[in-house]
Amino acid sequence: MIRINLLPVRAAQKKARLQGQLIVLALVLALTSLVCGGLYTSVAVKISSEKKEITEIQKEINRLKKTLGEVAHFKELQKEFQGKLDVLAALKEKKTGPVHLLDELSRVLPDKLWLSSFKESKGAISIKGVGLNEATVARFMRDLETSPYYRQVVLKVTEQTKQGGMKLQKFEVSCLAETPTEPKAK
Repeated sequence: MIRINLLPVRAAQKKARLQGQLIVLALVLALTSLVCGGLYTSVAVKISSEKKEITEIQKEINRLKKTLGEVAHFKELQKEFQGKLDVLAALKEKKTGPVHLLDELSRVLPDKLWLSSFKESKGAISIKGVGLNEATVARFMRDLETSPYYRQVVLKVTEQTKQGGMKLQKFEVSCLAETPTEPKAK
């Protein structure tokens, strides 16, 4: 029988298979390295982009904090100015008070009654004068009591006096000033 030595052929085949496997392994390693490098670059770019975005957001936060401080300052100024406006409105309202008091006084003043003194201090009013008779003084007090600008009208003194040969009724009345509330315009 003839013997054929297949070992060198098998060794050559084995060597060729081993070379093929090494080439495939090298290709797989190269491809894996490329994929890993691509992923690393992609992640690095994304991280860099996110860091830039964080920096921009931080700048925006700092700008808004500054703006918020300015807003708080303006709110304080607004409160201060509103307080001043309230004081001015109160002063304006009180400023018209004496005008209304005197206007109302002239409206309720009877014909035969004359005033010699009108004093107002912190809402307390003292009125002195003379009238033709007691009925005139009583009418004056009644009209003063019905006025919306005067309250608690009290006769302090009344006495008969002579002036220019005429008998007159001298009086002193005390009362309190009242500021009526007016409906606000709509």
